[in-house]
Amino acid sequence: MDLSTIVFWLLLLCLVIYSIAIYNTLVTLKNRYLNAFAQIEVQLKRRYDLIPNLVETAKAYMAHERETLEAVINARNDAAAILKAMGNGNLSKVELGKLASAEGTLSGAMGKLNVTMEAYPDLKANENMMQVSEELITTENRVAFARQGFNDAVMAYNSYRQSFPPVMLAVKFGHPEDASLLNFDDSAQIQAAPQVTF
Repeated sequence: MDLSTIVFWLLLLCLVIYSIAIYNTLVTLKNRYLNAFAQIEVQLKRRYDLIPNLVETAKAYMAHERETLEAVINARNDAAAILKAMGNGNLSKVELGKLASAEGTLSGAMGKLNVTMEAYPDLKANENMMQVSEELITTENRVAFARQGFNDAVMAYNSYRQSFPPVMLAVKFGHPEDASLLNFDDSAQIQAAPQVTF
């Protein structure tokens, strides 16, 4: 075996090893952003579970504010349904947009509920209401943190996928397109967790 043949096989071996490293990195980064979305999903489900408790506690005090309470529950149900549909890992740009829109509607309904609750001093002093409200505020903060983690993981995946030479191999390795960020229609409103004040 002459030197040129040895060099050829060594270069081919290095190319194969480098291709394997690119493939493994793409898989790792994709799994990280899928896991980051799973963290958002956990926090949103927690939020969706707390909202009916908040509404039930408020119902006794706000019987004539039925429209506001129903808007919160309907917005919560819509967002929960979209999140459930995404549970199979369907994180397409369209699905993330639907979730963002539903979350914006829910945040708006929660804001109206917060304003309405201000008119009920007995409700604001209710121990159950205070506990559920505190849990909800904590969950909102966790959702914001998880959303940031997801977007960071997506950015790392997209940056690696778009860099050279992974961009040349990504499609062949089953990564045909960039991952989508979770952006909300009203990002300024989303930055602040809904406040349930007393």
